[in-house]
Amino acid sequence: MRIFRILKSLISDDQKFLHGLEIIEGWVSKLLSIGMILVTIIAIFHLGYSLVETLVATFYQHNDANFNAELFQLFGLFLNVLIALEILENITAYLKKHVVQVELVLVTSLIAVSRKIIILDLEKKDSNDLIALAVAVFSLSISYLIIRQANSKNH
Repeated sequence: MRIFRILKSLISDDQKFLHGLEIIEGWVSKLLSIGMILVTIIAIFHLGYSLVETLVATFYQHNDANFNAELFQLFGLFLNVLIALEILENITAYLKKHVVQVELVLVTSLIAVSRKIIILDLEKKDSNDLIALAVAVFSLSISYLIIRQANSKNH
């Protein structure tokens, strides 16, 4: 019964309710940060393992075609780490300012689409996939340009 009275007082008082929401947002952001740190560490270990494995295999096998394919996979792993760091930066910026920074989100999206383009196997994709990626890059680039200009005018 007491819990219902507390909940009723929180819901009926807008200031208490908003303060409660801010506390929950803060905790969720902190949990997301911890999760992204773990994901980043795992991605770095995976990258390191794959890098050593690829270099050792290349040293013993001089197959250039196989190395080129694995090189693109390594580029994708590098970009995975970069994307994880960008997402962590987005969460950190939110924790500091309590505002989602659209510019950071757009940069992260551009990196993610670029990663997709770099690791894209052109033999398995058709022209529609390439057109969709081109439209995504163009749209994100224009959006980034608009946000960047708006932010430079405000500062």
